[in-house]
Amino acid sequence: MVRAASIVLVNTGHGKGKSSAAFGVMGRGWARGWRVSVVQFVKSGKWQTGERKLADHLGIEWHTLGDGFTWESTDLDETAAKGRHAWAVAREKLASGVYDLMILDEVTYAVKYGWVPVEEVVDGVRARAPRTNVVITGRDAPDELVEVADTVTEMRKVKHAYDQGIKAKKGIEY
Repeated sequence: MVRAASIVLVNTGHGKGKSSAAFGVMGRGWARGWRVSVVQFVKSGKWQTGERKLADHLGIEWHTLGDGFTWESTDLDETAAKGRHAWAVAREKLASGVYDLMILDEVTYAVKYGWVPVEEVVDGVRARAPRTNVVITGRDAPDELVEVADTVTEMRKVKHAYDQGIKAKKGIEY
């Protein structure tokens, strides 16, 4: 068996925990002395997440480049432009050779909404620097991203507190 210099993980599905799992990898990578970068494609800076606070505390590079949930957008053209910009940032970092781990948080939405062609993301992931491991998150990962991945996990919702009227809780979901 030939061992790859780096691997690609995809966390997809309609259950919760895709980004949280990726941020667990972020913590493990940092603990191993890895240079880590996170690029968020949808979330905006107005969400003060625990993961971001932890990353800032640890000195992990973090780019929140979206403008929030698409259904809250007042200008979908601007939202799409931000998604394309996030991909340009991520693609440059993937190829740079600087990082041991890149987390592309919610990049599947940039593909699903047509902001970035799936072929560009696949090409960027395949052309990454040899030492750069990648974690891709988001619902509805396209087959092309599943194919390029070494490990794919599908999160499936069985039950969620939100369905009972319980709002997102700091420290649990953000």
